[in-house]
Amino acid sequence: MDPVKHPSTARFINEIVLGEESDVNELGEPYSHFEMYLDAMQQIGASTTDIDKFIKNIVAGTSVSNALTALNLPKETLEFVEFSFKTIATNAPHKIAAAFTFGREDVIPDMFFQIIKQSEQQHKASYSKLTYYLERHIELDGDEHGPLSLKMVEELCQNDSQKWDEVLETAQDALKYRIALWDGISNLISSTKALEA
Repeated sequence: MDPVKHPSTARFINEIVLGEESDVNELGEPYSHFEMYLDAMQQIGASTTDIDKFIKNIVAGTSVSNALTALNLPKETLEFVEFSFKTIATNAPHKIAAAFTFGREDVIPDMFFQIIKQSEQQHKASYSKLTYYLERHIELDGDEHGPLSLKMVEELCQNDSQKWDEVLETAQDALKYRIALWDGISNLISSTKALEA
């Protein structure tokens, strides 16, 4: 689809790219959200080995599928990432917008802040980078990206009932994979705690 036909959508996409690729970190320095997330992971002691390996393979020209297969990822993580890239590969802007809008932009629950606070107290550590990252996402998603993403879906579908049906199906799948991802993470945390006990 030619973005010129949908100037509001083109503007929104550019705003998303600007926010995701050149926002500011907690120190006010230009930083991508991806870099903020990696910094937050490192601050809390989480391994970035798989992400680093995945990026290295992609940069070297490995396909997404092969780069994912090279990692020993939990099933739910693998399926979530595969769904994301399969949706992109459809080249259907309304489906991509649906997955983005309903599967990513409006699903960072407030419970994460409670988990972070409890973990900081338990480990006597500061997770300032992760807290900032989540706060920044909630601020952008709630105030700007969330409402604009809904308008984008509406603009891309207009009165086309087939597109709306595909948006519904894609949104349901996006949420299904997101919930499975979170359930997988929860199960992994529970099993790790059980081993430590």
